Amino acid sequence: MTDVCATEAAYSSGVYAKHPIALVRGEGARLWDLEGREYLDCMAGHGVANLGHAHPLVAAAIAEQAQRLITCHEAFCNDQRSALLQRLGSLVPGLDRVYLCNSGTEAVEAAIKFARLTTGRAGIVAAMRGFHGRTLGALSATWNKHYREPFEPLVPGFRHFPYNNAAALEQAMDEETAAVILEIVQGEGGVHLGTPEFLQAAQDLCRRRGVLLIIDEVQTGFGRTGKLLAIEHTGLTPDLLCVAKSLAGGIPMGAVLMGPAVAAQPAGTHGSTFGGNPLACAAALATLEVMARDDLPGQAARKGRYLLEQLRAIDSPAVREVRGLGLMIGIELRHKVAKSLQAMLERGVIALPAGLTVLRLLPPLVITDEQLERVLTVLREVLAGTLPDADDA
Repeated sequence: MTDVCATEAAYSSGVYAKHPIALVRGEGARLWDLEGREYLDCMAGHGVANLGHAHPLVAAAIAEQAQRLITCHEAFCNDQRSALLQRLGSLVPGLDRVYLCNSGTEAVEAAIKFARLTTGRAGIVAAMRGFHGRTLGALSATWNKHYREPFEPLVPGFRHFPYNNAAALEQAMDEETAAVILEIVQGEGGVHLGTPEFLQAAQDLCRRRGVLLIIDEVQTGFGRTGKLLAIEHTGLTPDLLCVAKSLAGGIPMGAVLMGPAVAAQPAGTHGSTFGGNPLACAAALATLEVMARDDLPGQAARKGRYLLEQLRAIDSPAVREVRGLGLMIGIELRHKVAKSLQAMLERGVIALPAGLTVLRLLPPLVITDEQLERVLTVLREVLAGTLPDADDA
């Protein structure tokens, strides 16, 4: 393991802070390192592995397609892409056209371009604490100065307002606003839930003002919140819906679902060399089949309710609040989260932060009840400890 990590340290770009652990195998919600130690995965690749690791149906679909055709540019049609476009175009009534790409940030970039081209306006309104990606357009919509400041000046025309505040949203909009972009649950921003009242008010405002509504479901999509898509919790019908992460079971894929208010995009105004490749499409079709067959959104709803109930019952001075929806859960601590995450890792559970003080859980939706109990046992041990020293608070 030392050699593997040393090699990565020597040759990688340096943009990732890495644990000295080399993960080499996975199955369901479990991972193993090079030395054979087992971990429970409550990170899921930042929400990618909703089906868990090495799902046999997805692996078989990838292997079969890899022997037939791996790449096919969208200048030509393809059977796998055709089937996936039809499947995605039928997920949300009214959002029946689809742009395929390779990641969440690409989906957000495309949605911003489509909104500007359709409306002829440049303004984009986004929420404080929101996270939409790290490329320049998506980064301009992202709030956290930690991500933004090293790369300023960013793309002009972006404004931010306090999340869950409809009056502030209306004030941020003007005659040059092309779109409002929102998350149903702000994942990277600390697992903050949008209220149904605010989200509905935001949609109504956009309709009245002729502004397009972009919903970013890159992290919340495909079962994570207890519904296939998080918009189902509030009955929203956005004009543009961005999805990615778990769409193709671990293979890179993103998509933008487009409604009738979004003009058909002229050929050549946007594109992606790898977008909609047959390998990713085959993986996505298999992923969606498993989602429906095993009712993974329903599993996430049931398991998430239980996990939230048990976490809120933990009596610890370290815990300020527990928030979540489905299996997207944030535990806000009264101190920095780093030591708690390290303590969990030492006990064989991988979790991740959402800001400096929020411990985030994004387990695969296939995590078993017994595995959830193990996660809870570890969390009780870690959170029941004394508060860190003042220097770490």
